[in-house]
Amino acid sequence: MGPLPPDIISFMSHFAPLFSSRVWPHAQVLLTGALLAPGKRTVSALLRVLGLDQHSDFQTYHRVLNRCVWSSLQGSQILLRLLIDTFVPQGRLVFGLDDTIERRRGDRIRAKGIYRDPLRSSHSHFVKASGLRWLSLMLLAPVPWADRIWALPFLSVLCPSQRYYQRRGRTHQSLLERAQAMLRLLARWLPHQALVVVADHSFSALAFLDSVRDWVAVITRLRLDAALYEPAPARPAGTIGRPRCKGKRLPTLQARLDDPATVWQAVTVERWYAIGTRTVHCCSDTAVWYHSGLPPVAIRWLLVKDPEERFTPQAFLSTDRTLTPQQMLSFFIQRWQVETTFEEARAHLGMETQRQWNDQAIARTTPLVLALFAIVALLAHTLIGKPICRVRQSAWYRKTKPTFSDALAWVRKHIWQHFSMSTPQPDRQKLKPGIIDRLMELVCYAN
Repeated sequence: MGPLPPDIISFMSHFAPLFSSRVWPHAQVLLTGALLAPGKRTVSALLRVLGLDQHSDFQTYHRVLNRCVWSSLQGSQILLRLLIDTFVPQGRLVFGLDDTIERRRGDRIRAKGIYRDPLRSSHSHFVKASGLRWLSLMLLAPVPWADRIWALPFLSVLCPSQRYYQRRGRTHQSLLERAQAMLRLLARWLPHQALVVVADHSFSALAFLDSVRDWVAVITRLRLDAALYEPAPARPAGTIGRPRCKGKRLPTLQARLDDPATVWQAVTVERWYAIGTRTVHCCSDTAVWYHSGLPPVAIRWLLVKDPEERFTPQAFLSTDRTLTPQQMLSFFIQRWQVETTFEEARAHLGMETQRQWNDQAIARTTPLVLALFAIVALLAHTLIGKPICRVRQSAWYRKTKPTFSDALAWVRKHIWQHFSMSTPQPDRQKLKPGIIDRLMELVCYAN
């Protein structure tokens, strides 16, 4: 492997404090190989793309993942700070929270379980999948050169099944408990920032919302039959007994939807998924969501319907009651980029192709693969304006804005061009010996 470009070395230096002086060079090799390798992201594939497949000390690179001491949480904090400084230096920070199933097989992968497959299942059809369940927290940031919001992963946590904990005699930590710990950590990292987290209906739970409402504002879906109440009335002085936690019962959102007297407000939302600008009808107010045996949560509810009836009416909630309906919709629509990131990670970053069996290596590798999406976005941002930053075109597809595949191609071209040329003069550039053979092998053996 030749010397890396100075800007790549400068970026990698942010993560140098995580590793000892002996481990850091090997970590750099793995990161460079993960950027350049097509197809699988096994350690052997990373070494092969860098021409290190004949080195006898290959096991040293495996030890970076399964044995060496370094903190992935500290790395997540460094990556988050880089993302904020680059894409969202000011204003409110919006995060996406969601889980995904990494399909893995093997008797030695002890943390795998059987879960509902969200991609193949529907309301009437239930599909199960075997694999590892990951909960990922992503920064929803505007990428100026892509002219859209990207979901940039920086913290991913393994969520084993209940059977996994039972076999080890440990208390099971549910998905919501893991999410609560992640949001507490996020609030600790960013104590003076206004934080908004958007999530799907899996996180619409009273106990979870009550536990995190002091740290972040959560926007998620709300059932149309949820029990809503007025705030508890003022408690008279000298009253004996347990204080009231709710007031008068309010109509359900389904009743408001069916009531012809309901007043609707037209709200125009930009970037409505892939459609663009769209005008919808909204009805919103504040209330207390309560269920017997659970803590009450003060929310702002939002009921949305399409005047053209192209989608069924939907309800949302926010634990920040000062948000407007337009803000709630704009924030929640950005959540779809989380699904896009998961798909891009599978298509271009080799997610689900790892082959580690060691528990610590498994817990580290997939978060690194997802974080590679954010790293590519950061590196591509530094390359904007250079000749290599061209959007790939074809006769049948006129793409105007770069996508993640373009950003990844820019980074790869930048690295290859730097350490493959023997002289900087443009009129006398020649490929170094061995580079042609390596590139031909990559093309011929591409998956």
